[in-house]
Parts: sequence; structure tokens; C-alpha cells
Amino acid sequence: MEQRLRRRLGYVNADRISELPEALLVQILSLLPTTKHVIVTSALSKGWRSLWKMVPRLVFASPSQKFEDKVISTSLLSHEAPVLESFRLRLVRDEYMGDIRAWLGIAFARHVREMVLDVNFQVSFPGSMFCSASSLETLILKNSIHVDVPYPVSMKSLKTLHLHDVTYKEDESVRNLLSGCPSLEDLLVDRGYSIHDAKIFTIVVPSLKRLAIYDPCTVRKGGGYVINAPCLKYLEIEMIIGCDFCLIENSPELVEATIRNVSRIVNETILRSLKPTKRLSLNLSPLEINCPTGTIFYQLVYLDVYAHKVEWWNLLILMLNNSPKLQVLKITDCLPFADGTNHCLVGKKLSEQEYVPECLSQLETFVWKNYDWTSEVKKEVATYILKNAIRLKKAAFCINSITVKCNELEERLQMLKELVSNPCHFVSKFE
Repeated sequence: MEQRLRRRLGYVNADRISELPEALLVQILSLLPTTKHVIVTSALSKGWRSLWKMVPRLVFASPSQKFEDKVISTSLLSHEAPVLESFRLRLVRDEYMGDIRAWLGIAFARHVREMVLDVNFQVSFPGSMFCSASSLETLILKNSIHVDVPYPVSMKSLKTLHLHDVTYKEDESVRNLLSGCPSLEDLLVDRGYSIHDAKIFTIVVPSLKRLAIYDPCTVRKGGGYVINAPCLKYLEIEMIIGCDFCLIENSPELVEATIRNVSRIVNETILRSLKPTKRLSLNLSPLEINCPTGTIFYQLVYLDVYAHKVEWWNLLILMLNNSPKLQVLKITDCLPFADGTNHCLVGKKLSEQEYVPECLSQLETFVWKNYDWTSEVKKEVATYILKNAIRLKKAAFCINSITVKCNELEERLQMLKELVSNPCHFVSKFE
């Protein structure tokens, strides 16, 4: 057994490895995928028999046999490292339900700093558990976990909280959970497709710096999000389809934002809250969109607009007219459908405007990804920008091979290159 393990792990001289400092050996064992691997590896040397107890990470992934739950309990109770840096548990069978709370209680007693709980059966994570997590810095909950927090909790050290497909007993559970995290900096909320859930998801976290929301449920009736995070710097909102609103009430420090597929939400409400951003990526469907009064993106230097939504052109015009300091413009196009068409509708044209947007006079970089060189509409857009961007330093057209006919490509690219009003680095490439 020992010789077989040596050969599998590539060890030529076990004694030589045993001579390494204990701290280095513990670090090596920490790199193994699960605690089960760590314990098995201890058979390589007599001096390693108890070394696994000093590994600061305990990782248990989908135990397949009932006896393995004893390994989890024994590992937690036998752990001797000064601090339990990480406790990761993935379970797929509900026969462990009675043990989960005991395991979590032991981990909290060991002052665990990172906890990842991934459970594929319905299990409740009560508020009392959060009250025992004063040392926790990272908490990741996944899948069928139900959060019931009827009163405010205290997780004063928590900086990272990721909630994947987690359900909540009521709106109050969300507020009580987040209000008990005064040091929270990174929050990810992936609502999944759960219907019976919190209706109004309130995020009031003064310390929050990074927020990501993903909510693809199309049958969620009413409700929405209320965000108040004065220190927020990075925001990503994607697939809020079934909600009625997303109110970003206070985000003066916002630096970068990505907003995609928020079909039922009033786009103007979101745009107004994005005024402080320096980098912005927008994938909206503005049939008739008007910039809110006084909304000028004075800090915006990088803009990425997706060009496959209905009337996307209105959004591009709006942003160009209200972003005087823009330096980088990127347009991300969609791929053609199977019939070779590109179903995009276009509203008013840039060429119909009374004046050229101020930002084009100082634009330095223009990139078009998946550029459809067969579309007259797209050609008109590219022509207008290249002609009016008098200080352009780089123009890049990334062309998808689906749309390319080699005998015409060089001619089309040369036509675009000739449109540039001043010498610049012109790049074209296939993807």
C-alpha cells in the first residue's frame, strides 16, 4: 500500500520528504483536493500519521457511503490546527441532515474563517447558526439551503457572502442577515428559479464594495431589489426578468457596472444611478429610452454596448451624447441566426443628429466584436464613428468566421480603413 502510494504521487524517497519542515509539509497537504486524500496520504510515512490534523483546511465532497460521515465528525473533533481556515462540505443525500448542524457547530467552535456549504437536498440554515459565526470571513451557501433569520445576527468579521440558489423564508430574513454583516465587502446573489421566496430583496450594507445579482426566474410576480451601498465600487446585474423594479438609491463611489437583460425594469431608473461610473457595459432593450434629466456621465471613459437588442441604436446615441470624456468605445454584436440574418431593429440614425457627440472628438479606441460586415446598418454605424473620431489611435474589428467570404473580406476591411480620419492602428482578426 505504501509503495503504491509513493509511485502514484511520484515520490522516490519518502524519508527525504519527511525531512522537510513540518510547516511546509502541512502546506503541501493543504493542496490536496479533499480531507480524505490528506488522510490517505498520511500512510506514506509514520511521521505523517498525525500531521493531517494540522492541515487548516477540511474539505468533504459528496461522501458516497454512510460510514464516511464518521470521517467528517472525527476530522472536526481531531483537528489541532490553531485556526480552521476553511471548512467545505458538499452533500447529495438527505440522510446526513441530522449531522449537518452538529458539524457546523463544531466548525464555528473551531473559529472557522471560510465556510462553503453545498447541499442538494432541502435543509434549513437557522439564524442561531449565524450568531455563532463571529470569526467567519467568507460564507458561500449553495443549492437547496433555506435561510430563516427572524432576528438580526452578528457576523462582524464576514467580508464575502455568496448565495447561490438559496431560498429565504421572508423579506425580513434577507434584511436581518445582511444587517448583521457590518464588514461585508463582496456580495453575490444568485436567485435561481425559485418562485416562493423573498419578494423585496433589500440590500442595505454601508461597507459593501462589490455586488452581483443574477435572477433568471421569469414567473416571479412583482417585487424587486432595493440597494443602498454608499461604498459600492463594482456592480453587476444580470437577468432580472420577473421583478418590477431595481432601485439603486445611493452609490456615489461606483467605478464599474455591468447591466444586462433587465427586461421589465424601467431602464431610465437604472441609468440615473450609474452616473459616477468610469467603466460601463450595457445590454438593454430600449424601445423608447430617454436619458433622465441631468444625467451626464462625466466620469465615463469606457463604454461597451451590446448591439443585438431591439432599438439598441437609441441607447448608443443616448450614451454618446451624455458621455463627454469617453475614450474607449466597444460594440459587442450578436452572431447571425441559422438563416444568416441578424434580427436587429434600428431607430433614429446618428447621421440625422444636429451635432456630432462631443466624446467622438477625443475617442482613442474603437472596438467592434463580432462585426457583421454584411449589414448596411452596421456599416453605417462604423462609418460615422470612424469619420468623426478625429483623435482615434486604435480601431479593431473582430469578425466572426461565420459571416466571412474570403474573396470579399479584404476589400471590405480596406474600405473601413479608409474611413479613418487620421492615421491610427487598424486591426482586424477572425474569431
